Amino acid sequence: MPVKIKDFNLPDENVQYDINFIRKNLSLLLEHDIEKKKCVVGITEKTSDEAKKNIREFHKNDFPKIEFAPVEEKELLSWLEDFTNSKNEEAAKEISFNEGTVANLLNTIFSDALKKKASDIHIESGEKNAFVRFRIDGQLEKTLDLNMQTFSTLSSRIKVIANLNILEKRLPQDGRISFEYENKKIEFRVSIVPQITGESIVLRILGNNSEVQNIENLGFSENQLCSIKSLLKNPEGLILLTGPTGSGKSTTLNAMINFIKDDSKKIISIEDPVEYKNSGVTQIQIDEQIGLTFNSILRRILRQDPNVILVGEIRDKETAELCVKASLTGHLVFSTLHTNDAVSAVDRLFNMGIERYLISAVLKGVIAQRLVRKLDRKTETFKGRTLLSEVFACDENIKSFILENDSYSKIKNYLTKNKIPFLKDDAEEKIKLSVTTKEEVEKEIKFD
Repeated sequence: MPVKIKDFNLPDENVQYDINFIRKNLSLLLEHDIEKKKCVVGITEKTSDEAKKNIREFHKNDFPKIEFAPVEEKELLSWLEDFTNSKNEEAAKEISFNEGTVANLLNTIFSDALKKKASDIHIESGEKNAFVRFRIDGQLEKTLDLNMQTFSTLSSRIKVIANLNILEKRLPQDGRISFEYENKKIEFRVSIVPQITGESIVLRILGNNSEVQNIENLGFSENQLCSIKSLLKNPEGLILLTGPTGSGKSTTLNAMINFIKDDSKKIISIEDPVEYKNSGVTQIQIDEQIGLTFNSILRRILRQDPNVILVGEIRDKETAELCVKASLTGHLVFSTLHTNDAVSAVDRLFNMGIERYLISAVLKGVIAQRLVRKLDRKTETFKGRTLLSEVFACDENIKSFILENDSYSKIKNYLTKNKIPFLKDDAEEKIKLSVTTKEEVEKEIKFD
């Protein structure tokens, strides 16, 4: 016969199993007797033998006598829900005790970050204190020191308004926050991960610079702009942007989409996240928690009769195959890859499992880019950022090189012979024109 949880005087939180362990293993510590070195553990029909083995191992030193008592799963889950709700209420009361101060502090942090045009806010706990840093023009700048109590309360406040689990401090959590600033709704993407000294909280600011840029103002040279505009005249095929995270790929993608859009084209974008609101474009934001992935959406949007498709990132073989398929069936497809330079995009697609003949058939061109701080000539200080870039379009020679195993070296030599500038060449030109400095360039590319 199953026992009733309510008939036991359950151990306090310091002794009881972790909530996640209880939920995962359907096992609850019902009582423990230190003198008799005995404990009673409630289990359900679904509790695995592995879980029971782990429990015996956990208690073997302090409680060698273990009694497993059957409890109904429904009752255990009901207890767990009541316990979790009560702890959330306690945490909420703890926050509300100083809610005004904490809310004002968080609002101040958000407002300061937006005024300074930061792209990210980092709130991190250290060994003895915590601190806030803003990423401005690609560089992290410390803006505030916090004591650990303030950090803890601030962390809880962020979790509450991002609809996250206040009690969870051992597993990563992701969420979103909306904030009103100068009559505009600003979205923050929240990422919280545990670290050895507590937690690291990073908020990516979405929509702070929500106006889509003009492609001519990004920092491409005149020759590169001509090449890009020529690429954008293609009615179908695949155009790729490459570079690391934070190199401005989304900005360039949206600028290119903005350049080609008109009432005669149906343009659909699949992004994670949507960083720019672009009128005239059907924008879809993925949500992997509900199965709304690049792949699941990409499979269906061809039924939406698009002319142009923007896929935020090619992450795997399946996404790559779907992009190639869309390119082969009369669509112009834009996407991004993480590679060190433009030419490497060919091998990256091949290593993902795309046949060389298909890459040769669909690839129209590749742009590689980095962002560096821009020098203000009047003040000799840095203000804003500009691009270092390289661009190549696939002509018949490059298409033939793609089909060969040593395509990288052959394409590289061909572009060099035809005096197509690479990232290093573009950097040298910008240093020469005092657009940026060698020190800034060396933060982004190898520059000898």
